[in-house]
Amino acid sequence: MNTQKSIAERICQAIGFELLAILICTPLLAWIMDKPMLDMGVVTVVIAALALAWNVLFNGIFDRLLQRFEIAHNAWTRVVHALLFEGGLVAVGVPLIAWWLNVSLWQAFLLDVGVLLFFLPYTYVYHWVYDVVRERVIMHRARPCRAH
Repeated sequence: MNTQKSIAERICQAIGFELLAILICTPLLAWIMDKPMLDMGVVTVVIAALALAWNVLFNGIFDRLLQRFEIAHNAWTRVVHALLFEGGLVAVGVPLIAWWLNVSLWQAFLLDVGVLLFFLPYTYVYHWVYDVVRERVIMHRARPCRAH
């Protein structure tokens, strides 16, 4: 499969990832934390904006490393991808969550771990589905047109 993606495609992929996550997480976290949707929406959008920037940067680096070292895009590389991606977000997200929700770093960490438990499979599945759909689109475009 062709792993070469333009920066525009990477941005679209990351925006789709974050928008779907916001739509799932905002009401779920508001309910779990017993906070107003608006408060949780702001937290979710800020973290999503941070994650969006990280997504574009991280995926570009990750794909280049796979290509440079000729590593196959398989289930294990997707697991490593998800773990490294989410680990980077934890390092930056916990202090932001603690500050915004006025909770301790430990409480923010526990909340982030809960969110991480959602995002690990979500990251894996989202990128897997994206790659499958992308490959099908590329294969469809590569087929020669047939006259009717």
